[in-house]
Amino acid sequence: MNKHVTEECILLITVCKWLVLATGVGLLVGVSTTFFLEALQTILTETSHISYGLFLLPFGLSLSAWITSSLAPEAGGQGVERVIQAVHLRSGRIKAHVIPAKLVATLLTIGTGGSAGNVGPCAQIGGAVASWTADIFRFSDADRKTLVICGISAGFASVLGTPIAGAFFGVEALFVGALAYHVLLPSVIAAVVGHQVTLFFGVTFWTTPVEVVTHVSPLLFLWSILAGICFGLCALALIEAINLGKRTAFYTPLPPPLLAFLGGLVLLGVASISSMSVLGLGDHVIQQALAGQEVLWYLCILKIVTTSITLNFGGSGGVILPICFVGATAGSLFGHTFSLDTGVFAALGIAGLLAGAVNTPITAVLLSLEVFGIEIGVCAMVCCAISFLISGHRSAIPTQLLQLHKAPAIRAELNREVSETQFFVDEWEVRIKVVRENIKNRLIIMKNRSKRKS
Repeated sequence: MNKHVTEECILLITVCKWLVLATGVGLLVGVSTTFFLEALQTILTETSHISYGLFLLPFGLSLSAWITSSLAPEAGGQGVERVIQAVHLRSGRIKAHVIPAKLVATLLTIGTGGSAGNVGPCAQIGGAVASWTADIFRFSDADRKTLVICGISAGFASVLGTPIAGAFFGVEALFVGALAYHVLLPSVIAAVVGHQVTLFFGVTFWTTPVEVVTHVSPLLFLWSILAGICFGLCALALIEAINLGKRTAFYTPLPPPLLAFLGGLVLLGVASISSMSVLGLGDHVIQQALAGQEVLWYLCILKIVTTSITLNFGGSGGVILPICFVGATAGSLFGHTFSLDTGVFAALGIAGLLAGAVNTPITAVLLSLEVFGIEIGVCAMVCCAISFLISGHRSAIPTQLLQLHKAPAIRAELNREVSETQFFVDEWEVRIKVVRENIKNRLIIMKNRSKRKS
């Protein structure tokens, strides 16, 4: 009896502990996210009033590259990748100077027109704030990791306004094929509090009507299966494009500021011959696609290119919002091609790309339910599950740890970062398949011969 009482007392104390700590992290991340988003909006408004303001892009990327290469290398590239790496390799320890460096570098990148998102920076800044707080109060390594994960969840929820999806993003994004259930309660509390803080200050993202699907028919379900395959292939293309940009930047023998300046010139060239919509956040294009309005069919391709250049050639930002952009435009293209509701498939595209590109199918489904309504849930589930499998053992967040094989015949080293994992096909399964096919063919031949004799 005493053992049971002791167990329950410990569990109750643990719950109370994380209610307090996660609430504190949620408040800090909510305030920091609000400050960042307001500062970014102010800069975007001011630069829009400047004649030829987009010509600031090469200079903005160059200055961002100088900050991230000279002062804080951890602030370069996308934000979520760096935080997850810190959780896995350094017990969540993130240097405090990453906070202002990431803030300034991202404002320079997106404010001058770089193609990047605002979710990753908020997650990294939130994680850094949580790590800094843990160091001040001298928490243990385990508690620091949990607080940093809370920062990721709160940052995601604060920007996109999705506390449930945000809570599961922190739990799901650490691994490919596993959930960190031990941080579920703190992640939920931090995400809800962070979201409420940004709501209090009037920060919102989605303006689309809540219900994009009023009735799910069997035909729509079948189209969702085909869409899941297409979105999985699109996620694969996005991941490979980001990896190609990373390799290109690595093997280009130029100083980071000069490389970033040239990358900015390339971005201006791409936008000038296509559309300026592929630069910046691109949130207005997402809203247009969700509203069923017509968007240019090639935007999904060019957004992949511009995002890869921005994040690999010196820019700083996030990859989550560009993934939503690609998903919305690819879904709109899919719907238009097959004469379907483009708004519905834009919503499914956001979920499908998020599930496939960063291996977070549960988060993607929950985001769909929160933003687009309960009716889309069935279609979103099948679409996300298929996209998650089709994209393979890859990720736009290469620091995730692989925890499963997506197909029985594919083998890989588990508990390693996705970017460092090598895969091979199980030879015995291939051989068995070949033997079965040979036996089947021989039986067919023998059957045909017997028919001829008779």
